[in-house]
Order: sequence, then structure tokens, then C-alpha cells
Amino acid sequence: MMRRIDVSGAGGVSLAAWEFGDPPKNGNTTEDATGGGSGDATGESASRPGVLLLHGLMGRASHWAPTARWLAERHRAVALDQRGHGRSEKPPQAAYTREAYVEDAEAAVEQLGLAPVVLIGHAMGALTAWQLAAKRPDLVRGLIICDMRASALGAASQREWENWFKAWPLPFDTLADVRKWFGEDDPWVERPNPSRGEFYAEVMHEGPDGWRPVFDPEQMLKTRETWVYDAHWEELTQVRCPALVVRGLDGELGRAESQEMVRVLPHGQYAEVADAGHLVHYDQPNAWRAAIEPFLDTFTD
Repeated sequence: MMRRIDVSGAGGVSLAAWEFGDPPKNGNTTEDATGGGSGDATGESASRPGVLLLHGLMGRASHWAPTARWLAERHRAVALDQRGHGRSEKPPQAAYTREAYVEDAEAAVEQLGLAPVVLIGHAMGALTAWQLAAKRPDLVRGLIICDMRASALGAASQREWENWFKAWPLPFDTLADVRKWFGEDDPWVERPNPSRGEFYAEVMHEGPDGWRPVFDPEQMLKTRETWVYDAHWEELTQVRCPALVVRGLDGELGRAESQEMVRVLPHGQYAEVADAGHLVHYDQPNAWRAAIEPFLDTFTD
């Protein structure tokens, strides 16, 4: 079961958090996709260790559903639609800064009563997670970083993304077209990748002229440029809790950089997932679970 809980983020932006597992007994949340609620879980749900899952750029909370469902067996598992993504608010004039994203995650942890929380982040969500862990060590007791680089990516990378967005053949006529383009025809795809096609199909919605992303690509570029030009090693050194760095062998985070991240983290650990690209948890869900579950088990003993 998945239900929505509304969170008030930085600047009053309305955020949708999605909790997995049995509903709390106080009736403060709703099961439908549009209703809202607030308040902490009670009873058995509140007694389990809290986990907050943060998706990457262009992602959404539902991408975490397979992970969150098995997490919910032993944890209070909540996934957040970050500002500009999923069913969270997308105000064009809102701040899409690093600080805003971190403050949103901070608000979710506090308003949902998840602390001390284990943060699991993919890509941009992983950066948000380690920045929050550095900022608020009192809220965070564990951290999983999935396929996010600490090095600056630079202007060339940002131009590549701008050109890539322009190459999208929008609107798509059908979801099958979405799956085929992102899984096979996209020039960024080296070999057919059905899971990538499914990943992008999940962030599309149907309009009068066809299927388009639920996010504004310009907002995504503005969000990315707030971190793509900077390195983030210093914040890693400030993470005091145990941290696990996970990479897909075919992902964007190289082995040398990931191992340097582990070395820089005061309590860093390393795991890798074979036959996985950047979308590690989507490409190889069983291997992803095997990679992170032993780390998570240390917080439930």
C-alpha cells in the first residue's frame, strides 16, 4: 500500500511524500493520489527505523516503489517527490537551488517524524542526502549514495544535457513510443535498455497532443546548473554517520572516484552492482537489494 502525505517545503512549496506499508492508525493520511494529510505515523509504523528515499533529477518517488516495498517490512519507508518533480508543486518562480532541495528533505524528515533517519539517494537525490547529512547530523544516522559523482562536471556536461533535451521527439504519440525512444533510439543509449525505457515512461503524462514529461525541462536544467559546476568533496568530509557508496559498473560514477569518496567519508563503505548502469536500482533490483540490505540491517539490530 502506498499513500500520500503532504509536506510543506522551503518557501512554502507543497511536496508530496509517499509512505509504503500498512497505514498508521491515526487516520492522518490518505491513500489516493490527490488527497493529502499531515502528521506523524503512530504505533508500529512509528516504532520502525525511518528511511527517506530521494530520487534523482527528472525522477519521481514512484521509481523507488520496489525498494520501498521491501524496506517497509522492517522500516518506515517514505519516498519524496522533490520540488518540480512528480506530484509535488512546480511553481515557475520557486527556488530550484541546492539549499531549497536540502531544506525540503530536512522538512520532510522533521514533519514526518522520521529522525534519526537513513537517507537513500540516487544521483541528484544522493547529493541532497549527503548535504543534509552534513548540515544536520542530528537528523541522519545513515546514508546510502547511489551513483552520484562528487567532482564538478562542468559547462560541457551542461551543454550536452541542453542538447539532449532538444533531441527529445516531443510529444510522444504513445507510451510504447516513450519506452522505445528512451530504451533504444535515444543517442545516449549504447545498447537496448528496456528498464531505462520504463523509467522514463513513468515520468510522462498524457495531454491533448500526446505524452510529455510531468516536469518542465527548463526547470530541470536550472536545477542541474546549481550543482554541476561545483565539486562537493568538502561536504562529504562533514558526513559523520556511516555511509555506503554504491555504483553500477556501467554507471556514471567511476570506480576510482567512488573509492575516493569512500576514503573521504569519515565512515565510508563501498558496494558495486554488476550489469547495472546509472539507474542501478531500476536495472538490477535484486542485486541492488543485496548490495544495500546488509548496511541497512545495522540500523535495525
